[in-house]
Amino acid sequence: MARRDNIAIKVDHASKSFRLPHDKQNSIKGGLISLARGKKRTYETQEVLKDISFEIKKGEFFGIVGRNGSGKSTLLKMLAGIYTTTSGDIQINGSLTPFIELGVGFNPDLTGRDNVFLNGALLGFNREEMSEMYDDIVEFAELERFMDQKLKNYSSGMQVRLAFSIAIRAQSDILLLDEVLAVGDEAFQRKCFQYFAKLKRNKKTVVLVTHSMESVRKYCSKAMLVVDGRVKLFGDPNEIADEYTGINLLQEGAKEKVDTHKPMLSAKIVGKRTLTNEDTLKVEIKYKALDTRPVTAKAYIDFRGQAIMATNPVLLGWDEMITRDTKQHTAMYELSLENFNKGEYKVVALLEDIETKVNIARYGYEGGSTVIVIDNRDTSSSGGLLINHAKMRLHK
Repeated sequence: MARRDNIAIKVDHASKSFRLPHDKQNSIKGGLISLARGKKRTYETQEVLKDISFEIKKGEFFGIVGRNGSGKSTLLKMLAGIYTTTSGDIQINGSLTPFIELGVGFNPDLTGRDNVFLNGALLGFNREEMSEMYDDIVEFAELERFMDQKLKNYSSGMQVRLAFSIAIRAQSDILLLDEVLAVGDEAFQRKCFQYFAKLKRNKKTVVLVTHSMESVRKYCSKAMLVVDGRVKLFGDPNEIADEYTGINLLQEGAKEKVDTHKPMLSAKIVGKRTLTNEDTLKVEIKYKALDTRPVTAKAYIDFRGQAIMATNPVLLGWDEMITRDTKQHTAMYELSLENFNKGEYKVVALLEDIETKVNIARYGYEGGSTVIVIDNRDTSSSGGLLINHAKMRLHK
């Protein structure tokens, strides 16, 4: 009995499928014509979740990760009661607030002020309670100057910030969060991170669906990886994050195509992708120019969209890194991680035309190749630094 009282959420062999019509009719007329012709409607079944089972204990910060289309958001909607299971059972012990569709219930023709009270009523607060919270909500959302404007004049980011600031006032036992870490700009995201840290300290039961492995490592006490509608891995957040990163890296490699009308450029991490600050990151950069113009390979390290370290052979006077032919060359990039804090970093490679100083090829500019640094030192800092500690050499 004691063990069952400790369970916040229990999912027992839950599956979810949807019926997709082949001949969809959008009007009554179309439906009647099909009926008159004796045309039988046919369907196909899409299995989104297949025999999912797991338990979340009270006080756990639980992460659910998976690639787009894996079924994780559908699972969250089943936990919230938005979808019912096709088979199996879900038990929720306690009150639950979903942060899935932030801003649902907002009226665009009302002011921000009026929408605060409207959304508060949907969360079960009376007007007096919302009046007491109002200043804190507006301050958190950083919208003091805009509360008497109509919501339809807000940007999408402003609306989401306001919705999130209201939603976190909900008093419930379990919180369901779907990618709310992407809310707002960097300053507002820091507030969100502080809020999640507070939830973790207060032992609130939280279920977080996210693509951020840094968040999984930092906040989650347990995690689960969903692949093609099934639970592939359950347990330690670091193991889950490593596995998810590995899956993404395989997908990146499979998608890479060579364009014969552009210089060839590729980069891959040599060895492990999960390293400590005592290790050296090694990256193999391959490139091939289209003509004999002088070119050189460059590399930089990205952290949360910001270049924190770049290695430019020209600026560093590494003339041996410059080539002037159409052969394929391999450059090795080595970077000591001793001054890096923990975090999830991206490695990006560039090919520069020396004469015009223009980057004529890019690799990993949108996503990069991921490397995770685990800091062995006693620090909670994350990120890197703007000093070059790298070496590059050209294979002859």
